[in-house]
Amino acid sequence: MIQHYIFLCVLTSLQSYAQAVTIGPVADLVIANAQVSPDGFIKSAVLAGGTLPGPIITGQKGDTFKINVTNHLNDETMLTSTSIHWHGLFQRHSNQMDGTAFVTQCPISPGHSFLYEFNAGDQVGTYWYHSHHGVQYCDGLRGALIIYDPQDPYSFLYDIDDESTIITLMDWYHVPSPQVQRQMVPDSVLINGVGNYPGGPDMPYAIINVQPYKRYRFRLLNMACKPNYIFSIDHHKLIIIEADGQYVEPLVVDSIQIYAAQRYSFILETNRPIDNYWVHAVPNLGANSTAILRYAGSPDVDPMIRITPNLVALQETDLHPLYPPLPMLLLEDGADVKLNIVLGKNVTNFNFLINGVQYISPSIPVLLQLLNGDMSASEMAPNGSIYSLPRNRVIEISWIPDFSPGRPHPFHLHGHKFAVIRSAGSSSYNYINPVLRDTVNTGFLGDRVTIRFITDNPGPWLLHCHIDWHLYSGMALVFAEASRDVAASQPLSNSSKQLCPIYDSLPQQNFSLPPPN
Repeated sequence: MIQHYIFLCVLTSLQSYAQAVTIGPVADLVIANAQVSPDGFIKSAVLAGGTLPGPIITGQKGDTFKINVTNHLNDETMLTSTSIHWHGLFQRHSNQMDGTAFVTQCPISPGHSFLYEFNAGDQVGTYWYHSHHGVQYCDGLRGALIIYDPQDPYSFLYDIDDESTIITLMDWYHVPSPQVQRQMVPDSVLINGVGNYPGGPDMPYAIINVQPYKRYRFRLLNMACKPNYIFSIDHHKLIIIEADGQYVEPLVVDSIQIYAAQRYSFILETNRPIDNYWVHAVPNLGANSTAILRYAGSPDVDPMIRITPNLVALQETDLHPLYPPLPMLLLEDGADVKLNIVLGKNVTNFNFLINGVQYISPSIPVLLQLLNGDMSASEMAPNGSIYSLPRNRVIEISWIPDFSPGRPHPFHLHGHKFAVIRSAGSSSYNYINPVLRDTVNTGFLGDRVTIRFITDNPGPWLLHCHIDWHLYSGMALVFAEASRDVAASQPLSNSSKQLCPIYDSLPQQNFSLPPPN
Protein backbone atom coordinates (compact mmCIF):
# COMPACT_ATOMS: atom_id res chain seq x y z
CA MET A 1 0.00 0.00 0.00
CA ILE A 2 2.83 2.43 0.85
CA GLN A 3 4.60 1.70 -2.45
CA HIS A 4 1.30 2.20 -4.32
CA TYR A 5 0.80 5.55 -2.57
CA ILE A 6 4.32 6.70 -3.49
CA PHE A 7 3.69 5.73 -7.10
CA LEU A 8 0.45 7.73 -7.22
CA CYS A 9 2.14 10.81 -5.74
CA VAL A 10 4.97 10.64 -8.27
CA LEU A 11 2.58 10.00 -11.16
CA THR A 12 0.36 12.91 -10.16
CA SER A 13 3.36 15.22 -10.01
CA LEU A 14 4.73 14.18 -13.40
CA GLN A 15 1.34 14.45 -15.08
CA SER A 16 0.80 17.98 -13.82
CA TYR A 17 4.18 19.16 -15.11
CA ALA A 18 3.80 17.49 -18.49
CA GLN A 19 0.40 19.07 -19.09
CA ALA A 20 1.79 22.60 -18.54
CA VAL A 21 -1.46 24.16 -17.34
CA THR A 22 -1.88 27.68 -18.74
CA ILE A 23 -4.25 30.36 -17.41
CA GLY A 24 -4.76 34.10 -17.70
CA PRO A 25 -4.85 36.96 -18.06
CA VAL A 26 -8.13 36.61 -16.13
CA ALA A 27 -8.21 33.62 -13.81
CA ASP A 28 -8.83 32.16 -10.39
CA LEU A 29 -5.77 30.89 -8.54
CA VAL A 30 -6.29 28.69 -5.50
CA ILE A 31 -3.43 28.40 -3.00
CA ALA A 32 -3.62 25.14 -1.06
CA ASN A 33 -1.53 22.48 0.64
CA ALA A 34 -0.99 19.12 -1.01
CA GLN A 35 1.33 16.14 -0.83
CA VAL A 36 3.86 16.10 -3.67
CA SER A 37 6.95 14.09 -4.58
CA PRO A 38 8.70 15.83 -7.48
CA ASP A 39 11.98 14.05 -6.69
CA GLY A 40 10.50 10.87 -5.22
CA PHE A 41 10.31 12.13 -1.61
CA ILE A 42 6.77 12.77 -0.35
CA LYS A 43 6.17 16.00 1.54
CA SER A 44 3.49 18.61 2.10
CA ALA A 45 3.82 21.70 -0.07
CA VAL A 46 2.19 25.05 -0.82
CA LEU A 47 0.82 24.92 -4.35
CA ALA A 48 -0.68 27.46 -6.71
CA GLY A 49 -3.41 25.91 -8.82
CA GLY A 50 -2.58 22.42 -7.57
CA THR A 51 0.70 22.00 -9.47
CA LEU A 52 4.44 22.41 -8.89
CA PRO A 53 5.44 24.75 -10.36
CA GLY A 54 2.14 26.59 -10.53
CA PRO A 55 0.18 27.12 -13.73
CA ILE A 56 1.74 29.31 -16.40
CA ILE A 57 0.02 32.70 -16.42
CA THR A 58 0.00 34.27 -19.87
CA GLY A 59 -1.17 37.46 -21.51
CA GLN A 60 -0.57 39.73 -24.46
CA LYS A 61 1.09 43.14 -24.44
CA GLY A 62 -1.31 45.69 -22.96
CA ASP A 63 -3.56 43.13 -21.24
CA THR A 64 -5.10 43.81 -17.85
CA PHE A 65 -4.45 40.90 -15.51
CA LYS A 66 -7.16 39.92 -13.03
CA ILE A 67 -5.95 37.05 -10.85
CA ASN A 68 -8.29 36.20 -8.01
CA VAL A 69 -6.19 34.47 -5.35
CA THR A 70 -8.05 32.29 -2.84
CA ASN A 71 -6.22 31.01 0.24
CA HIS A 72 -7.08 27.46 1.33
CA LEU A 73 -3.87 26.83 3.31
CA ASN A 74 -4.20 24.86 6.56
CA ASP A 75 -0.86 23.11 7.18
CA GLU A 76 0.55 24.95 10.20
CA THR A 77 4.05 23.53 9.80
CA MET A 78 4.29 26.28 7.18
CA LEU A 79 2.83 29.76 6.81
CA THR A 80 -0.92 29.68 6.28
CA SER A 81 -1.35 33.29 5.13
CA THR A 82 0.02 34.29 1.75
CA SER A 83 0.69 37.00 -0.80
CA ILE A 84 1.66 36.88 -4.47
CA HIS A 85 4.35 39.05 -6.06
CA TRP A 86 4.46 39.45 -9.85
CA HIS A 87 8.19 39.48 -10.27
CA GLY A 88 9.51 42.03 -12.75
CA LEU A 89 6.21 43.84 -13.38
CA PHE A 90 6.52 47.53 -12.53
CA GLN A 91 2.95 48.01 -11.20
CA ARG A 92 2.74 51.60 -12.38
CA HIS A 93 -0.20 53.23 -10.59
CA SER A 94 -0.88 49.88 -8.89
CA ASN A 95 1.72 49.62 -6.14
CA GLN A 96 -0.89 47.98 -3.90
CA MET A 97 -0.89 45.03 -6.33
CA ASP A 98 2.86 44.35 -6.00
CA GLY A 99 2.10 41.56 -3.52
CA THR A 100 4.96 42.29 -1.11
CA ALA A 101 3.85 41.38 2.41
CA PHE A 102 4.16 44.30 4.85
CA VAL A 103 5.47 46.64 2.17
CA THR A 104 2.42 47.00 -0.07
CA GLN A 105 -0.17 44.81 1.70
CA CYS A 106 -0.98 42.57 4.61
CA PRO A 107 -1.04 38.86 3.72
CA ILE A 108 -4.20 37.13 2.53
CA SER A 109 -5.60 35.18 5.46
CA PRO A 110 -6.78 31.54 5.23
CA GLY A 111 -10.33 31.29 3.94
CA HIS A 112 -10.16 34.64 2.16
CA SER A 113 -9.55 35.90 -1.37
CA PHE A 114 -7.89 38.90 -2.94
CA LEU A 115 -8.14 40.11 -6.53
CA TYR A 116 -4.82 41.21 -8.00
CA GLU A 117 -5.74 43.55 -10.85
CA PHE A 118 -3.09 45.39 -12.82
CA ASN A 119 -2.12 46.41 -16.33
CA ALA A 120 1.43 45.63 -17.39
CA GLY A 121 1.49 48.51 -19.88
CA ASP A 122 4.19 48.09 -22.51
CA GLN A 123 6.01 45.33 -20.63
CA VAL A 124 6.58 42.07 -22.49
CA GLY A 125 8.77 39.06 -21.91
CA THR A 126 9.52 36.46 -19.27
CA TYR A 127 8.42 37.02 -15.69
CA TRP A 128 7.24 34.88 -12.80
CA TYR A 129 5.08 34.95 -9.70
CA HIS A 130 5.78 33.73 -6.20
CA SER A 131 4.78 34.14 -2.61
CA HIS A 132 6.35 37.19 -0.99
CA HIS A 133 5.51 36.28 2.60
CA GLY A 134 8.33 34.89 4.74
CA VAL A 135 10.12 32.09 2.88
CA GLN A 136 6.86 30.56 1.70
CA TYR A 137 7.74 30.29 -1.97
CA CYS A 138 10.43 27.77 -0.97
CA ASP A 139 7.52 25.45 -0.10
CA GLY A 140 6.36 25.51 -3.71
CA LEU A 141 4.34 28.64 -4.46
CA ARG A 142 5.98 29.82 -7.70
CA GLY A 143 5.24 29.77 -11.41
CA ALA A 144 6.00 31.39 -14.78
CA LEU A 145 4.26 34.51 -16.09
CA ILE A 146 4.72 35.26 -19.79
CA ILE A 147 3.60 38.38 -21.67
CA TYR A 148 3.74 37.84 -25.42
CA ASP A 149 4.65 40.64 -27.79
CA PRO A 150 2.68 40.78 -31.07
CA GLN A 151 5.43 43.08 -32.40
CA ASP A 152 8.34 40.97 -31.18
CA PRO A 153 11.36 42.31 -33.09
CA TYR A 154 12.92 38.84 -33.03
CA SER A 155 9.90 36.85 -34.21
CA PHE A 156 11.61 36.22 -37.56
CA LEU A 157 14.37 34.31 -35.73
CA TYR A 158 12.20 31.52 -34.29
CA ASP A 159 9.29 29.25 -35.19
CA ILE A 160 7.96 28.11 -31.81
CA ASP A 161 7.35 29.99 -28.54
CA ASP A 162 4.67 28.49 -26.30
CA GLU A 163 4.21 26.72 -22.97
CA SER A 164 6.39 23.83 -24.18
CA THR A 165 9.41 26.14 -24.44
CA ILE A 166 9.40 27.29 -20.81
CA ILE A 167 12.20 25.83 -18.66
CA THR A 168 12.03 26.39 -14.91
CA LEU A 169 14.81 25.68 -12.43
CA MET A 170 14.23 25.52 -8.69
CA ASP A 171 15.68 24.12 -5.49
CA TRP A 172 13.71 21.68 -3.37
CA TYR A 173 13.86 20.82 0.34
CA HIS A 174 12.48 17.81 2.17
CA VAL A 175 11.43 19.75 5.27
CA PRO A 176 9.02 22.70 5.58
CA SER A 177 10.74 26.01 4.86
CA PRO A 178 10.63 27.23 8.49
CA GLN A 179 12.75 24.19 9.43
CA VAL A 180 15.44 24.67 6.79
CA GLN A 181 18.79 25.36 8.43
CA ARG A 182 20.62 28.49 7.30
CA GLN A 183 23.52 26.61 5.75
CA MET A 184 21.42 23.74 4.42
CA VAL A 185 22.12 22.49 0.90
CA PRO A 186 19.00 21.85 -1.22
CA ASP A 187 17.94 18.23 -1.37
CA SER A 188 17.43 18.38 -5.12
CA VAL A 189 17.21 20.55 -8.23
CA LEU A 190 13.92 20.48 -10.14
CA ILE A 191 13.86 21.10 -13.88
CA ASN A 192 10.28 21.80 -14.96
CA GLY A 193 9.20 20.40 -11.60
CA VAL A 194 11.06 17.08 -11.84
CA GLY A 195 14.27 16.01 -10.11
CA ASN A 196 16.01 13.39 -8.04
CA TYR A 197 18.10 13.27 -4.88
CA PRO A 198 21.12 11.20 -3.85
CA GLY A 199 19.97 7.87 -2.45
CA GLY A 200 16.41 8.41 -3.62
CA PRO A 201 14.28 6.35 -6.00
CA ASP A 202 14.89 6.37 -9.73
CA MET A 203 12.87 9.21 -11.24
CA PRO A 204 12.20 9.82 -14.92
CA TYR A 205 13.92 12.86 -16.33
CA ALA A 206 12.04 15.94 -17.45
CA ILE A 207 11.70 15.69 -21.23
CA ILE A 208 11.85 18.71 -23.54
CA ASN A 209 10.43 17.56 -26.87
CA VAL A 210 11.48 19.26 -30.11
CA GLN A 211 11.07 18.76 -33.84
CA PRO A 212 14.16 18.59 -36.06
CA TYR A 213 15.16 21.65 -38.06
CA LYS A 214 13.05 24.12 -36.13
CA ARG A 215 13.98 27.27 -34.24
CA TYR A 216 12.70 27.50 -30.68
CA ARG A 217 12.49 30.46 -28.34
CA PHE A 218 13.13 28.95 -24.91
CA ARG A 219 12.38 30.93 -21.78
CA LEU A 220 14.68 30.01 -18.89
CA LEU A 221 13.67 30.98 -15.34
CA ASN A 222 15.61 30.53 -12.10
CA MET A 223 12.83 30.26 -9.53
CA ALA A 224 15.15 29.03 -6.78
CA CYS A 225 15.27 30.26 -3.20
CA LYS A 226 19.03 29.98 -3.05
CA PRO A 227 21.30 28.52 -5.77
CA ASN A 228 22.44 29.88 -9.08
CA TYR A 229 22.83 27.44 -11.94
CA ILE A 230 25.06 27.02 -14.98
CA PHE A 231 22.67 25.94 -17.71
CA SER A 232 23.68 24.27 -20.97
CA ILE A 233 22.44 21.80 -23.58
CA ASP A 234 24.93 19.36 -25.06
CA HIS A 235 26.07 20.21 -28.59
CA HIS A 236 23.73 23.20 -28.96
CA LYS A 237 24.39 26.93 -29.05
CA LEU A 238 22.12 29.32 -27.13
CA ILE A 239 21.32 32.68 -28.73
CA ILE A 240 20.24 35.05 -25.95
CA ILE A 241 17.65 37.67 -26.97
CA GLU A 242 16.09 38.70 -23.63
CA ALA A 243 17.21 39.30 -20.06
CA ASP A 244 14.63 39.91 -17.31
CA GLY A 245 11.94 41.14 -19.70
CA GLN A 246 14.28 43.38 -21.71
CA TYR A 247 15.29 42.68 -25.30
CA VAL A 248 19.04 42.42 -25.81
CA GLU A 249 21.18 42.27 -28.91
CA PRO A 250 21.56 38.59 -29.94
CA LEU A 251 24.42 36.93 -28.10
CA VAL A 252 25.64 33.40 -28.85
CA VAL A 253 26.86 31.38 -25.86
CA ASP A 254 27.41 27.77 -24.81
CA SER A 255 26.22 28.21 -21.22
CA ILE A 256 24.24 30.62 -19.05
CA GLN A 257 24.91 31.24 -15.38
CA ILE A 258 21.52 32.30 -14.07
CA TYR A 259 21.06 33.69 -10.57
CA ALA A 260 17.97 33.40 -8.36
CA ALA A 261 15.01 35.30 -9.89
CA GLN A 262 16.73 36.04 -13.22
CA ARG A 263 15.27 35.06 -16.60
CA TYR A 264 16.63 34.70 -20.12
CA SER A 265 15.14 33.92 -23.51
CA PHE A 266 17.38 32.10 -25.93
CA ILE A 267 16.89 30.74 -29.43
CA LEU A 268 17.91 27.15 -30.04
CA GLU A 269 18.12 25.62 -33.50
CA THR A 270 17.43 21.89 -33.67
CA ASN A 271 19.97 21.30 -36.41
CA ARG A 272 21.87 18.44 -34.79
CA PRO A 273 21.48 14.72 -35.66
CA ILE A 274 18.16 13.27 -34.48
CA ASP A 275 18.94 12.01 -30.98
CA ASN A 276 18.62 12.70 -27.26
CA TYR A 277 20.82 15.37 -25.64
CA TRP A 278 21.50 16.12 -21.99
CA VAL A 279 20.23 19.38 -20.54
CA HIS A 280 22.40 20.46 -17.57
CA ALA A 281 21.64 22.63 -14.56
CA VAL A 282 24.75 22.74 -12.39
CA PRO A 283 24.12 24.57 -9.09
CA ASN A 284 26.71 26.46 -7.08
CA LEU A 285 25.73 24.21 -4.16
CA GLY A 286 24.18 20.77 -4.06
CA ALA A 287 23.95 18.00 -6.63
CA ASN A 288 23.72 18.54 -10.39
CA SER A 289 20.49 17.96 -12.27
CA THR A 290 19.78 16.91 -15.83
CA ALA A 291 16.87 16.76 -18.22
CA ILE A 292 16.62 15.46 -21.79
CA LEU A 293 16.22 17.41 -25.03
CA ARG A 294 14.49 14.84 -27.23
CA TYR A 295 14.29 15.21 -31.00
CA ALA A 296 11.16 13.70 -32.55
CA GLY A 297 12.09 10.35 -34.05
CA SER A 298 14.78 9.56 -31.49
CA PRO A 299 14.46 6.49 -29.25
CA ASP A 300 13.07 6.71 -25.73
CA VAL A 301 16.47 6.24 -24.09
CA ASP A 302 18.92 8.27 -22.07
CA PRO A 303 21.36 10.39 -24.07
CA MET A 304 24.92 9.32 -24.75
CA ILE A 305 27.51 10.76 -22.41
CA ARG A 306 29.07 13.60 -24.33
CA ILE A 307 31.80 15.87 -23.10
CA THR A 308 30.74 19.32 -24.25
CA PRO A 309 33.21 22.07 -23.44
CA ASN A 310 31.42 25.30 -22.57
CA LEU A 311 33.83 27.44 -24.52
CA VAL A 312 31.68 30.57 -24.47
CA ALA A 313 30.04 31.26 -21.13
CA LEU A 314 27.67 34.18 -20.69
CA GLN A 315 29.33 37.32 -19.35
CA GLU A 316 26.90 40.01 -18.25
CA THR A 317 29.15 42.68 -19.75
CA ASP A 318 28.51 41.12 -23.19
CA LEU A 319 24.77 41.79 -22.91
CA HIS A 320 23.60 45.02 -24.54
CA PRO A 321 20.06 46.36 -24.85
CA LEU A 322 18.30 46.27 -28.21
CA TYR A 323 16.73 49.62 -27.36
CA PRO A 324 19.15 52.08 -25.71
CA PRO A 325 18.45 53.37 -22.17
CA LEU A 326 17.33 56.95 -21.65
CA PRO A 327 20.32 59.29 -22.10
CA MET A 328 19.91 60.70 -18.58
CA LEU A 329 20.91 57.26 -17.21
CA LEU A 330 24.22 57.27 -19.07
CA LEU A 331 25.84 60.57 -18.11
CA GLU A 332 29.02 59.66 -16.28
CA ASP A 333 28.46 62.32 -13.62
CA GLY A 334 24.69 62.33 -14.06
CA ALA A 335 23.50 60.59 -10.90
CA ASP A 336 21.32 62.85 -8.74
CA VAL A 337 21.43 60.55 -5.72
CA LYS A 338 24.23 58.09 -4.95
CA LEU A 339 23.68 55.35 -2.39
CA ASN A 340 26.35 52.96 -1.20
CA ILE A 341 25.25 49.62 0.15
CA VAL A 342 27.42 47.77 2.64
CA LEU A 343 26.28 44.26 3.49
CA GLY A 344 27.04 42.83 6.89
CA LYS A 345 26.02 40.29 9.48
CA ASN A 346 25.09 40.54 13.13
CA VAL A 347 27.64 38.35 14.93
CA THR A 348 25.21 37.74 17.79
CA ASN A 349 22.08 36.49 16.01
CA PHE A 350 23.68 35.84 12.59
CA ASN A 351 21.09 37.95 10.77
CA PHE A 352 22.03 40.12 7.81
CA LEU A 353 22.49 43.90 7.80
CA ILE A 354 22.37 46.58 5.14
CA ASN A 355 24.33 49.67 6.15
CA GLY A 356 24.32 48.37 9.70
CA VAL A 357 20.55 47.74 9.93
CA GLN A 358 18.61 44.47 9.81
CA TYR A 359 15.38 44.73 7.83
CA ILE A 360 12.43 43.57 9.96
CA SER A 361 8.96 43.64 8.42
CA PRO A 362 6.76 46.31 10.01
CA SER A 363 3.35 45.51 11.46
CA ILE A 364 1.73 48.15 9.23
CA PRO A 365 2.63 47.93 5.52
CA VAL A 366 4.81 50.81 4.32
CA LEU A 367 2.22 51.77 1.70
CA LEU A 368 -0.41 52.27 4.39
CA GLN A 369 2.01 54.35 6.45
CA LEU A 370 2.56 56.62 3.45
CA LEU A 371 -1.15 56.95 2.80
CA ASN A 372 -1.68 57.77 6.50
CA GLY A 373 0.58 60.81 6.05
CA ASP A 374 3.94 59.51 7.25
CA MET A 375 6.18 61.06 4.62
CA SER A 376 9.72 61.11 6.00
CA ALA A 377 11.90 58.06 6.43
CA SER A 378 12.35 58.85 10.12
CA GLU A 379 8.59 58.60 10.67
CA MET A 380 8.19 55.19 9.08
CA ALA A 381 8.84 51.63 10.14
CA PRO A 382 11.05 49.71 9.96
CA ASN A 383 13.30 52.45 11.25
CA GLY A 384 16.61 52.67 9.45
CA SER A 385 15.44 50.56 6.49
CA ILE A 386 13.39 53.22 4.69
CA TYR A 387 15.14 55.46 2.16
CA SER A 388 13.21 58.44 0.75
CA LEU A 389 13.83 59.18 -2.93
CA PRO A 390 12.74 62.26 -4.93
CA ARG A 391 10.72 61.92 -8.13
CA ASN A 392 12.21 61.86 -11.64
CA ARG A 393 15.81 61.63 -10.53
CA VAL A 394 18.65 59.31 -11.50
CA ILE A 395 19.55 57.05 -8.58
CA GLU A 396 22.89 55.25 -8.49
CA ILE A 397 23.40 52.30 -6.16
CA SER A 398 26.79 50.71 -5.55
CA TRP A 399 27.49 47.58 -3.52
CA ILE A 400 30.69 48.29 -1.60
CA PRO A 401 33.17 45.41 -1.15
CA ASP A 402 32.62 43.80 2.22
CA PHE A 403 33.04 40.55 4.11
CA SER A 404 29.39 39.54 4.16
CA PRO A 405 28.94 35.74 3.96
CA GLY A 406 26.72 33.86 1.56
CA ARG A 407 27.90 35.52 -1.63
CA PRO A 408 27.09 35.99 -4.42
CA HIS A 409 23.90 37.91 -3.55
CA PRO A 410 21.41 38.45 -6.41
CA PHE A 411 19.57 41.71 -5.72
CA HIS A 412 16.10 42.51 -7.09
CA LEU A 413 14.50 45.96 -7.25
CA HIS A 414 10.72 46.09 -7.29
CA GLY A 415 8.90 48.59 -9.49
CA HIS A 416 11.77 49.25 -11.91
CA LYS A 417 14.28 48.08 -14.43
CA PHE A 418 17.81 49.38 -13.99
CA ALA A 419 20.98 49.80 -16.02
CA VAL A 420 23.92 47.70 -14.83
CA ILE A 421 26.70 50.26 -15.08
CA ARG A 422 29.30 47.95 -13.56
CA SER A 423 28.88 44.18 -13.44
CA ALA A 424 30.29 41.57 -11.10
CA GLY A 425 33.70 40.41 -12.27
CA SER A 426 34.36 43.66 -14.11
CA SER A 427 36.36 46.73 -13.09
CA SER A 428 34.99 48.99 -15.84
CA TYR A 429 31.90 51.19 -16.01
CA ASN A 430 29.63 51.12 -19.06
CA TYR A 431 27.98 54.47 -19.79
CA ILE A 432 27.25 53.58 -23.42
CA ASN A 433 25.09 50.44 -23.68
CA PRO A 434 24.68 48.70 -20.29
CA VAL A 435 22.21 45.85 -20.02
CA LEU A 436 18.83 46.65 -18.49
CA ARG A 437 17.32 44.17 -16.04
CA ASP A 438 15.60 43.84 -12.64
CA THR A 439 17.83 41.33 -10.81
CA VAL A 440 21.63 41.58 -10.64
CA ASN A 441 24.40 39.42 -9.26
CA THR A 442 26.42 41.59 -6.86
CA GLY A 443 29.44 39.31 -7.00
CA PHE A 444 32.24 38.57 -4.58
CA LEU A 445 34.72 40.46 -2.43
CA GLY A 446 36.43 43.01 -4.66
CA ASP A 447 33.42 43.64 -6.87
CA ARG A 448 31.68 47.01 -6.83
CA VAL A 449 28.49 46.38 -8.79
CA THR A 450 26.72 49.62 -9.73
CA ILE A 451 23.22 50.16 -11.11
CA ARG A 452 21.14 53.18 -12.06
CA PHE A 453 17.40 53.73 -12.33
CA ILE A 454 14.96 56.62 -12.66
CA THR A 455 12.40 57.38 -9.96
CA ASP A 456 9.39 57.56 -12.26
CA ASN A 457 7.07 55.24 -10.30
CA PRO A 458 5.77 56.58 -6.95
CA GLY A 459 5.37 54.09 -4.14
CA PRO A 460 7.29 51.96 -1.66
CA TRP A 461 9.53 49.50 -3.49
CA LEU A 462 11.60 46.75 -1.93
CA LEU A 463 15.26 46.21 -2.80
CA HIS A 464 16.46 42.86 -1.51
CA CYS A 465 18.64 39.82 -1.93
CA HIS A 466 16.63 37.16 -3.73
CA ILE A 467 18.20 34.33 -1.78
CA ASP A 468 15.00 34.07 0.22
CA TRP A 469 16.69 33.03 3.45
CA HIS A 470 18.83 36.20 3.28
CA LEU A 471 15.80 38.42 2.71
CA TYR A 472 13.99 36.79 5.62
CA SER A 473 16.97 37.36 7.90
CA GLY A 474 17.34 41.05 7.09
CA MET A 475 18.97 41.71 3.69
CA ALA A 476 16.49 44.29 2.38
CA LEU A 477 15.47 47.92 2.41
CA VAL A 478 12.52 49.94 1.10
CA PHE A 479 12.65 52.95 -1.18
CA ALA A 480 9.85 55.38 -0.40
CA GLU A 481 9.73 56.89 -3.87
CA ALA A 482 8.03 60.25 -4.41
CA SER A 483 6.13 59.81 -1.15
CA ARG A 484 3.87 62.82 -1.57
CA ASP A 485 2.66 61.59 -4.96
CA VAL A 486 1.65 58.10 -3.85
CA ALA A 487 -1.93 58.87 -2.83
CA ALA A 488 -2.69 60.73 -6.06
CA SER A 489 -1.24 57.99 -8.26
CA GLN A 490 -3.16 55.07 -6.73
CA PRO A 491 -6.11 55.37 -4.34
CA LEU A 492 -6.26 52.34 -2.06
CA SER A 493 -9.02 49.91 -3.01
CA ASN A 494 -11.58 48.66 -0.50
CA SER A 495 -10.30 45.10 -0.86
CA SER A 496 -6.75 46.26 -0.04
CA LYS A 497 -8.06 48.09 3.03
CA GLN A 498 -9.70 44.91 4.34
CA LEU A 499 -6.58 42.74 4.30
CA CYS A 500 -4.92 44.09 7.46
CA PRO A 501 -7.92 44.00 9.83
CA ILE A 502 -8.58 40.38 8.86
CA TYR A 503 -4.92 39.38 9.15
CA ASP A 504 -4.43 41.21 12.45
CA SER A 505 -7.38 39.36 14.00
CA LEU A 506 -5.69 35.98 13.50
CA PRO A 507 -3.31 34.23 15.91
CA GLN A 508 0.12 35.02 14.48
CA GLN A 509 2.56 32.34 13.39
CA ASN A 510 6.01 33.14 14.69
CA PHE A 511 8.61 31.28 12.68
CA SER A 512 12.26 32.19 13.09
CA LEU A 513 15.24 30.84 11.20
CA PRO A 514 17.13 28.08 13.04
CA PRO A 515 20.65 29.01 14.12
CA PRO A 516 23.52 27.99 11.81
CA ASN A 517 24.26 24.29 11.88
